[in-house]
Amino acid sequence: MFVIKRRFSTFLSERNKVFQNACRVFAEKELKPVADLHDKLSKFPNEQIGKLTELGLMGACIDQKYGGKGYDLLSFTLAIEELSRCCASTGIIASIHNCLYANLIQTYGTPDQINEFLIPFTKGKIGVFALSEHDAGSDVANLSTTATECENGYKLNGHKAWVTSAIEGKAGVFFAYTDKSKGHNGITAFIIPLDTAGVQLGPRNEKLGIRAASTCDICLNDVKVSHSNVIGAIGNGFKIAMEQLQLGRIGVAAQAIGIGQAAFDLAIKYSYDRKVFGEKLCDKQLVKSKLAKMAIDLESARLLLWKAAMLRDSNEDFRKLSSMAKFAASCCASSNANLCVQILGAKGYMSGEAERLYRDSRITKIYGGASDIQMLVIADLLLKETKSE
Repeated sequence: MFVIKRRFSTFLSERNKVFQNACRVFAEKELKPVADLHDKLSKFPNEQIGKLTELGLMGACIDQKYGGKGYDLLSFTLAIEELSRCCASTGIIASIHNCLYANLIQTYGTPDQINEFLIPFTKGKIGVFALSEHDAGSDVANLSTTATECENGYKLNGHKAWVTSAIEGKAGVFFAYTDKSKGHNGITAFIIPLDTAGVQLGPRNEKLGIRAASTCDICLNDVKVSHSNVIGAIGNGFKIAMEQLQLGRIGVAAQAIGIGQAAFDLAIKYSYDRKVFGEKLCDKQLVKSKLAKMAIDLESARLLLWKAAMLRDSNEDFRKLSSMAKFAASCCASSNANLCVQILGAKGYMSGEAERLYRDSRITKIYGGASDIQMLVIADLLLKETKSE
């Protein structure tokens, strides 16, 4: 029987290693046994998210004075990889809550906003990020949601799409035009409790993969909020959204690497245990080449991800590396999941872990900025660097 041995990289600090191991033990014990069932039932992992909160993972990178753990981004990528290796749905729930919601509130929130919308969200409440619309995904400036100034605040109307964890969430950051004539400079961010009058959740979306993570549309019908619900400056919403998406790509890349690692582990274990024509499957040259490619893609994507995270932890420009990491990791997840199914053959095609990984991997090339967009972002940044020299 082939046994996967987990090793720690010599690049990591002792604190990194301790945190990674805690996440690894949690994922193996709490997530892996129920991942297939939660996927089949499209069941949100409430119990597991509660235990993640107890471990501090729902505020991993938030300052300790706000109830977080104060970990660096590199540690966070290790956590999301380990969670996603056992359950990609749980990985992305934690990733979006941390990268796109909690970090935004910590960065731009007023003291009152932090007290109301951040501190309780490190202790069990879930936050959401409502940017995309059916006609405004990659083209963020094409938003149709509007915020009209009225007495004592604003009135929001619009329709947000594919909002992760909205069904379970308690508050969200919403993006709307306060002045359409200014283009993307007229977009403003608002933080809105999801039980506010006029906020209507649509039915849960049926999805190809990451089924345990809920998504749904949100309709805003004359939702009245006060001026204190504006987060950041008026007209600064586009900038805020782009900054958070850059961080979010780190989370998606970590999720993708977790999926890719799980696919590799499953493939190598099966190929070692399975015998064909009197030989172990892993001794076949074509299978060896597949395993080698899977391992190379994993290590390459992981190093890009770690470099992007370390640049951000050092307060350096990490935009190019985050897009590179997201692109490479999503390609790795898709390729590894595909090769895993191929190596397992008919067994891989049947309902189970390999089939789930195959479905889960597909979204990593779409959300957080589609792969095509990442190529454009990378190229534009490369050209800017060349011109600046």
